Amino acid sequence: MPHMLKDALIDVLTPQERSELYSAFDMIGDIVIVKIPDSLTSKKELIANAILRKVKPAKSVFAQVSPVQGDFRIRDLEFLAGENRTLTEYREHGCRFKVDVAKTYFSPRLSTERLRIAKMVSEGEVVINMFGGVGTFSIVMAKIAPCSTGRPCKIYNIDSNSHAIDLCAENARINKVQDTVIPLYGDAAEAMVRLRGIADRVLMPLPEKASQFVDSAVSGLKCGKTGIVHYFAHIKADTKKAAQGRGAEDTDLAFKNYQHSIAATRVVREVGPRIYQIVSDVLVKA
Repeated sequence: MPHMLKDALIDVLTPQERSELYSAFDMIGDIVIVKIPDSLTSKKELIANAILRKVKPAKSVFAQVSPVQGDFRIRDLEFLAGENRTLTEYREHGCRFKVDVAKTYFSPRLSTERLRIAKMVSEGEVVINMFGGVGTFSIVMAKIAPCSTGRPCKIYNIDSNSHAIDLCAENARINKVQDTVIPLYGDAAEAMVRLRGIADRVLMPLPEKASQFVDSAVSGLKCGKTGIVHYFAHIKADTKKAAQGRGAEDTDLAFKNYQHSIAATRVVREVGPRIYQIVSDVLVKA
């Protein structure tokens, strides 16, 4: 993947121009989202059409013209070539997802993490996904979690973006887990008041702001029991190893008011120069 884009453009850009291009791009279903540096703006349509020819199954190409931003974590896109639409179908771990890349947040780069957490879920667990988006984490969990005795998991998928919640409901139906995944539209902290004390596990996949919602997350865990919180954060560090250590320290600080232990902290991905996304699996006594 890192070299696919530059390889696809070998016939349309000079070696110097290819060196200026960002190697990584997002492919979500049949939509490609690429970052084009200012130095290559004049060639953006040429780049986009080359992607359509050489990157399969691409049918639409957009340029990302802003970082992920705002409460809904969406990015501004500029249509470049192919079919001018932002709705696509993405497949992962045997699941199908409708995703609108302009109206909802979605990252294909969390695929490994979605599978890792899904494999940790036990039969009959109640899970709260505080920032669930179109339902990717939630639906992968629902499909993979064991259910041999007829006690499926119950997964509450909260999001304040109405477009995301509508797609979550549709995705749950597509994957036949509509009885397991429950979309909830609204602010996460407010929703947690209604879900107090019901969960075995809480997900916090909002690394930019998760530390502000720790109290709400812990309130969702079953009282008197030890539950699991998957806490995501962005960490500044010079190396991946340093980010892991600092991530554990950041997690300890975030949960300092609660009896807790960290089962594991891992680096999910690098999201910028010396900025890493980490996730900690935190055991918390509610």
